[in-house]
Amino acid sequence: MTVSSATGSVSVPAAIAALPGPFQQHELATVNDTVVRVARLAGEFPWHRHDEDELFLCWDGTFRVELADRAPVILRPGELFVVPRGIRHRPVADEVAHVLLIERPETAQYGN
Repeated sequence: MTVSSATGSVSVPAAIAALPGPFQQHELATVNDTVVRVARLAGEFPWHRHDEDELFLCWDGTFRVELADRAPVILRPGELFVVPRGIRHRPVADEVAHVLLIERPETAQYGN
């Protein structure tokens, strides 16, 4: 279920509970030219890059965003980080964590 500001609200905890498994995204809302997605992180996601920036907002748990040729960024609940376009990266969660992603609708999960 996706909502816009005109159609109502969405429960992030309910959307998280409905996620089918690790790294499966669910689109929550469309905002201007972006979408808000939620995903469960568990383990290592493959290395990839995007042609656009990607925002990670830690909802719960703790995870890190590993970056090519840079120190990893550790995110805890309420913290966010923007991966600049073109940077190879991957999220890694040693234990289950949940993330909100803000990106363009055409952003491919596994990169360009």
